[in-house]
Amino acid sequence: MQRYLAASTYIDFDVSEVQACARDLAAHAGSESDLVRLSFEFVRDEIRHSADFKRNPVTCRASEVLRHKTGYCYAKSHLLAALLRANGVPAGLCYQRLSVGEGGSPYCLHGLNAVYLKAFGWYRIDARGNKAGVNAQFSPPREALAFSTGSPGERDLPGVWAEPLPSVVDVLERYGTYDQVLAHLPDVELVC
Repeated sequence: MQRYLAASTYIDFDVSEVQACARDLAAHAGSESDLVRLSFEFVRDEIRHSADFKRNPVTCRASEVLRHKTGYCYAKSHLLAALLRANGVPAGLCYQRLSVGEGGSPYCLHGLNAVYLKAFGWYRIDARGNKAGVNAQFSPPREALAFSTGSPGERDLPGVWAEPLPSVVDVLERYGTYDQVLAHLPDVELVC
């Protein structure tokens, strides 16, 4: 469980601004569940999704996401993991492979989180940001994610990662504007 509590290059809660934000969220929480909900809602509602709001710069590290108040789903998941880990709550990263259009190819990854809740175990939450047709909530034990998988080729990738996938980091660090990232969203090949 220790790796889901550690600071790292992209989940950099050892940066003073991230620590201050985490402390502020904890000060308003009466329980672990309150803390997770407040952290989730902060990232979901206060950090703008780069593509939805056509916002630059492209962010990857949790501290960058907090500083610029914008990020793709992947970057937002890095910030949520950092805020939770800073408060001693184990948090990891999860991914879905989704169709970019109405079903079928092309596909891309979608980034979200899993948090370890003492009462429920690993529980997935999606701080991507709500909009028409997207209504992610914190309502354990029921998951209320931004997207569901259903089309052929779509999948919930198994596992909870302590660190972001290299393909995600590569895209976020290679491209300088939100529209360049949008044109090169990361994907993975599925193995049957």
